[in-house]
Amino acid sequence: MKKIVITGVAGLLGSRMAEWILANHPEYSIVGIDDLSGGYLDQVPKGVNFHQIDISTGDISELFKDAQIVYHFAAYAAEGLSPFIRKFNYNCNLVATANVVNACIQHSVGRLVFTSSMAVYGVGKPPFKESDAPAPIDPYGVAKYACEMDIQIAGEQHGLDWCIIRPHNVYGRNQNIWDRYRNVLGIWMYQNINGLPFTIFGDGSQQRAFSCIDDCLLPLWKAGTDARASKQIINIGSWKYYTIKEASEVLKKVIGSGQTKHEEARHEVKDALPSHELSVSLLDYEDTTSLQAGLTDMWNWAQQQPKRAQQSWKTYELEKGIYSFWKNK
Repeated sequence: MKKIVITGVAGLLGSRMAEWILANHPEYSIVGIDDLSGGYLDQVPKGVNFHQIDISTGDISELFKDAQIVYHFAAYAAEGLSPFIRKFNYNCNLVATANVVNACIQHSVGRLVFTSSMAVYGVGKPPFKESDAPAPIDPYGVAKYACEMDIQIAGEQHGLDWCIIRPHNVYGRNQNIWDRYRNVLGIWMYQNINGLPFTIFGDGSQQRAFSCIDDCLLPLWKAGTDARASKQIINIGSWKYYTIKEASEVLKKVIGSGQTKHEEARHEVKDALPSHELSVSLLDYEDTTSLQAGLTDMWNWAQQQPKRAQQSWKTYELEKGIYSFWKNK
């Protein structure tokens, strides 16, 4: 049987991708790796050979033996928080990816699919094109761009085949809604469930391309299997853009209630918008799920979830300059 390795298999991308592969390509077995720091064991689909390992420190190499495809989704994607947890950020993103790349080279993996981030673009000139020069403005974007460069070097020096995906605000069922630092749509759902107002940083005029996971799964499969995607960097993101304030209003309609509280503005890219031409021509991406439909599905799921405590850092590596809304009381 053919073999696929998925890191971050308990998170949004990993669990949903594993679920999709098992349903559509049963000729593949799946080895799933996750340290469960941001994902949940009950989200790992039955049929996945699961290993709880921290890929930044654990011995993962043998798990990659005979793998045709590796989907490297594991990351801690908190752009705004990353300046205050620099060492953690580089360890769980850059060091972890170096371990994955080593294992892929050692076992001659057919293709590595790496999910980078829109954060590599920085401010730029949206909509961002894959050919734009990266200029990240936070350590998370720096880490992701460093991973991209390392993977390309592995391709040149060791013959590793790769595809780098830059996702844009992917959301949907199985997203972590219990992390106060990332996934704004999930944060709002958690806040509403717990009787709190939606928090918006600044005036809410920042624009984002909220992209439903359901529209991303087939393109992600093709990123690992289609010849067109070999050694390509490709955005995956909706071509319908919303301001943060507009997105909050859509979610309020879905829920049927909700108030808004504005917090101080934070250091972030104002308009993070992708071009989509390459995702269409190379991965056959189709932006078919409206934000309202996608949020309805996610909200229905969120209401069925167990009561979990919101994840919070008790101490930060750097306290100086931390935003008031993240300060530990």
